[in-house]
Amino acid sequence: MGGHRVQRFEPALLKNIAGRAELETALRSALSHGEFVVHYQPLVTLNGGLITGVEALVRWERAGGLVPPVEFIPLAEKTGVIVELGAWVLKEACRQAAAWQDLWPLTMSVNVSAHQLEPGLVRTVEAVLAETGLPPGRLVLELTESALVDQAGGALEIIGALQALGLSIAIDGFGTGYSSLSYLSGLPADILKVDRSFVTRMNSADGARVVAAIVELAQAFGLRTTAEGIETVDQRDAITALGVDHGQGYLFSKPVPASDITSTLEKLTTLEMEQAAHPR
Repeated sequence: MGGHRVQRFEPALLKNIAGRAELETALRSALSHGEFVVHYQPLVTLNGGLITGVEALVRWERAGGLVPPVEFIPLAEKTGVIVELGAWVLKEACRQAAAWQDLWPLTMSVNVSAHQLEPGLVRTVEAVLAETGLPPGRLVLELTESALVDQAGGALEIIGALQALGLSIAIDGFGTGYSSLSYLSGLPADILKVDRSFVTRMNSADGARVVAAIVELAQAFGLRTTAEGIETVDQRDAITALGVDHGQGYLFSKPVPASDITSTLEKLTTLEMEQAAHPR
C-alpha cells in the first residue's frame, strides 16, 4: 500500500471475509427460497394494557438456525437486497393485518429503511394496500430519525405522499441520531417512539429526565408516543406516569409468530362477546 507501512495478516481476517461473502450469497437467494418469516410484537395501551397494534419484524430462518437481524439487516442494506426484502415484509404484514381485522382492529407497524425511501415506495405501498385490502389508516410506517435526516429534503416529499394515502408515520429511535428541534417541527410525522436505550435508563434521575423531555417535546408537536423495550413493571409505571400512550417490550410480549397473535385476538374477541352478553 506504500507509505513504508507494514501490515500483519491474521487467518481470522480471511475467515471473517469468507463468512461474510457466504452470508451475502445466501442472503440474495433467501427470499426466493422462502427463508424469511415475519414475527409480530404487540403494542399495548399503557393505561389498561389493551393490545391495539403490532410491529412486524423480519426473521431469517436458515438450516443452521435463526440469523440475528443485527447481522443480516446491515448486509441487506449494503447489497441493496433491503428494497426487495422490505417490499416483501410490507406485503406480508399488510396481508396478515387485513386477515386480523375481523377479529380485532389492529394497526400494523412496518419498518422502512433509508434505502427504501424513494418515490417508488409510494407506488409500492399504494399497490400493497389495494391488493391486501388493508385500510390505510391501519398502517404505520416507521422510519429512523437518522434515515430521515440522511435523505434530506427529498424525504419530506415522499413522507407527504405516503401520508396522503391515509397511513401514519412514526419516527423510530428519536434522540439517538441527529435530534433537531427545528427538523422535528417541520416533519409531517404522527408518532414518536422513545428508544429502548432511554427506557433502560429510566431508573436514574438523568434517564428519567431525558425521557420526560422527549415525551414533552412530542406532546408539544401533537405527536402520539410509544415507548420501546419495556421489560419491567417499574419501567412501565414510570413511562405511564409521563403520559406515554403506548408501550411494547418483553414485559408484554416478545416478537411471536402470527399464529400466537391470532390466538390472543381470538381470546380477546371471546371475552368481549361474553362481557357484552353478561354486562355487570
